[in-house]
Amino acid sequence: MTATNNAAQTATFASLGLSPAQQTNLTSLGFDALTPIQAATLPLSLAGSDVIAQAKTGSGKTAAFGLALLHNLDPKNVSVQTLVLCPTRELADQVCAELRRLARALDNVKVLTLCGGVALRGQTASLEHGAHIVVGTPGRVLDHLQRGNLELKHINTLVLDEADRMLDMGFADDIAAVTKHCPAARQTLLFSATYPQAIDSMAARFMRNPKRVQVDTVHEAVTIDEWFYEVSETQRLHAVSELLNHHQPDSTVAFCNTRAQCNDLVEVLRGLGFSALTLHGDLDQRDRDQVLVQFSNRSCSVLVATDVAARGLDIANLSAVINVDTTPDPEVYVHRVGRTGRAGATGKALSLVSMPEMGRVARIEEQTGRSARWQDLGKLSTGNMVFQAPMRTLQIAGGRKEKIRAGDILGALTGEAGFDKAQIGKIALGEFSTYVAIDKVVAQRACDKLNEGRIKGKKVKVRLLDN
Repeated sequence: MTATNNAAQTATFASLGLSPAQQTNLTSLGFDALTPIQAATLPLSLAGSDVIAQAKTGSGKTAAFGLALLHNLDPKNVSVQTLVLCPTRELADQVCAELRRLARALDNVKVLTLCGGVALRGQTASLEHGAHIVVGTPGRVLDHLQRGNLELKHINTLVLDEADRMLDMGFADDIAAVTKHCPAARQTLLFSATYPQAIDSMAARFMRNPKRVQVDTVHEAVTIDEWFYEVSETQRLHAVSELLNHHQPDSTVAFCNTRAQCNDLVEVLRGLGFSALTLHGDLDQRDRDQVLVQFSNRSCSVLVATDVAARGLDIANLSAVINVDTTPDPEVYVHRVGRTGRAGATGKALSLVSMPEMGRVARIEEQTGRSARWQDLGKLSTGNMVFQAPMRTLQIAGGRKEKIRAGDILGALTGEAGFDKAQIGKIALGEFSTYVAIDKVVAQRACDKLNEGRIKGKKVKVRLLDN
């Protein structure tokens, strides 16, 4: 394995020798300067090398492997030429959306997601129509392979995204089984936020003389304001509400080490009047989807999550991260904190630490190269303010399968229903359901109006989601 340093040899996408159409598309998407992980990996991957890249979420890694796999793609050959394996459906959906944006410069590139939590039948039908790129979770991809629905003999690029998390989630055997269906003469790109020893074992099995790239995972102190607070175990959950009232973030992810702690904290916060939801491994896929929709559309102000559940989520404009429990792994701390303060924005990282956890803070200091800054929890100006989410979410029983479009819903709300466009937030179209964010002041009335009226001439069922 060849290691490379952090020094970027290229600074702009124009220097990569991409096609003029791809360069124009990147410019239209706002891609100007290369991020460090893109600058370090793209010259290698575009030259055909296998690459192991270690970089945090939000570093631009999807474009780093996306441009390489599109470079290898023949749009005229409607067979699966690229497979991207991801640990979760949420990450797979995000990767799929980004690849579609990057592929606009090519003719009719078909990108398909294959993940659990969705009926096999619809995915099988989509595969019958052909796809150039498949993005999926290892278990579901293997299921389709074993059923004969999917063929990988034309694969030229295999991407293992968030490889460390896939290993943590027990996907090693599934990944091995999937790779046996891929040609040996392929390019393999492996991306990972951390670098456990198991990654070396994976590389030895699945890769050919990979070049290893590591970019700096320490976040700039100027963009993330980090504070630590000493608490007792009995204080910990209520201390979260004190931090929220003092710092007043618009949106917060509160990380807990266990599912039980997540459930306890949500119960405390909701009892105090906060709009809080939980995300952990016990939730089924439908509930996970609804939680994420509500958090992303500002119907929920606090998302309480475990690391496994939240890994791979790309949450835009996140104001704060609260470490309810101090993680024993300092790299996990860096990963948690790195979800805020992205793309030049500022953010807060607030950590609660009990006396038995002090040794973990020392390891965090060693990892980040910064001394922990402490504040006295008792001196915070908490007042009586409770941060309520400004929106509520309507769930409409109907989506893309019923040919419903966002404009149809917007028209129904601003037309006969009589609501102002400013009262309507994000509209998220799914296959069979649509989620609409709406000002909480008028949410119930909007629900009633839609149930009484029609969308595209048809009656629909609408309900308000709890938050």
